[in-house]
Amino acid sequence: MKKFIESISNVWKIEELKNRILITLGLLLVYRFGAHVTLPGIDATQLTGLAGQTKNGLGSILDMFTGGAFSKASVFALGIMPYISASIVVQLMGIAIPYLQKLQNDGESGRKKINQITRWLTIAITLVQGPTYIYNLYRTLPSDAFLLGFNSPEFLFSSVIILVTGTIFAMWLGEKITDKGIGNGISLLIMVGILARLPQAFIQEFTTRVTNNNGGPMLLVIEIIVWLLVIISCVLLTMAVRRIPVQYARRTTTGDYEQDLAGGNRQWIPLKLNASGVMPIIFAQAIMFIPAAVAGLSKSDTSQSIVGAFSNMFGFWYNFVFATLIIVFTFFYTAITVPTNKMADDLKRSGGFIPGVRPGAETSDFLDKVMSLITFPGSLFLALIAVFPAIVVSIMDVQQSWAMFFGGTSLIIMVGVAIDTIQQINSYLLNKHYDGLMKTGKNRKAVA
Repeated sequence: MKKFIESISNVWKIEELKNRILITLGLLLVYRFGAHVTLPGIDATQLTGLAGQTKNGLGSILDMFTGGAFSKASVFALGIMPYISASIVVQLMGIAIPYLQKLQNDGESGRKKINQITRWLTIAITLVQGPTYIYNLYRTLPSDAFLLGFNSPEFLFSSVIILVTGTIFAMWLGEKITDKGIGNGISLLIMVGILARLPQAFIQEFTTRVTNNNGGPMLLVIEIIVWLLVIISCVLLTMAVRRIPVQYARRTTTGDYEQDLAGGNRQWIPLKLNASGVMPIIFAQAIMFIPAAVAGLSKSDTSQSIVGAFSNMFGFWYNFVFATLIIVFTFFYTAITVPTNKMADDLKRSGGFIPGVRPGAETSDFLDKVMSLITFPGSLFLALIAVFPAIVVSIMDVQQSWAMFFGGTSLIIMVGVAIDTIQQINSYLLNKHYDGLMKTGKNRKAVA
């Protein structure tokens, strides 16, 4: 504990790191402030209907990712999610469109062009989602909540422009945090939005268990222990890697050295247990909106039963399909993001080889086989964490708002972003010859 406190104090001794942290906190504060600014023309005192819509079910997920801005009819009501959607679309299109594939291989210049395409696509997506959000307000709020008049063209036009501007501004904040601050800005905006709902969710659970005597303090303590164990499991899932040994031959033949093709510097190829991160959950979550939306177009009994099943995110069939999609998308996304053929070619060109495996096609097949073997348990673990909120609701009768922090997209994002940010801070400390925040920092000379 003492060494950890010393490491924290060392953070403020590094001027550049201190400035980056302060810039990050300042920009995050601006984002949180904007989440509480209601759209012009809406009576903020009459948003109870919208808040009730996002209290449970799929609406709570949308509200969580926007940090409560969705239920407040805020200028940031759409949050950063249109940018995330655009990024996913561009990434998937990069598989099939040669022009995007070329940009991905063009280094920094190609990355800038891809970012520009993503920004324009973000605006297009927001222009579609903006009117949809306003239409939802028309359906949810009473007519006297609209100060400019119900179904007013002026309100519709101005609100869509403001929502688009809000998303663009949030995107700009995220990029500035990445450039001038610490950590991945877009991910930090999402994480801060999720964390904003944590205190309220815990207070509700505390009130239910202790004040209302529904289980008592002991059950609340058990819930906290389970929650911490799930967080530890997420950390292990995020950090777990399979290290493939790689041998690089010594090729020096001049001076006092001799050519040695058998011995050389030993390094590793780290293959992550969960190489796809949170993306399979995001893909699956997006697909889960479709059945209820399509079935809702019909008024038949079968359609209504489908709507009921897929609108209850804590129900059996919803989570069964959800977990299945996560496993499928984990394999799919890992296959497109871990290019084993390219890894094998790069390894061959650099003079490296995996002991016992021939360079080239055999190395590619070996890496692909290992990746498939570790992806299967990783996908099962990821699916289990994704549906764990429904499990704790069913077994422990946890409040739904509090259960959302026991797994799913929110917990994976929080753990992943926290680890990434800590690693960046750790690298600054190690470069200035301080002990890092993580124990592995002291072993930086152990493996070449």
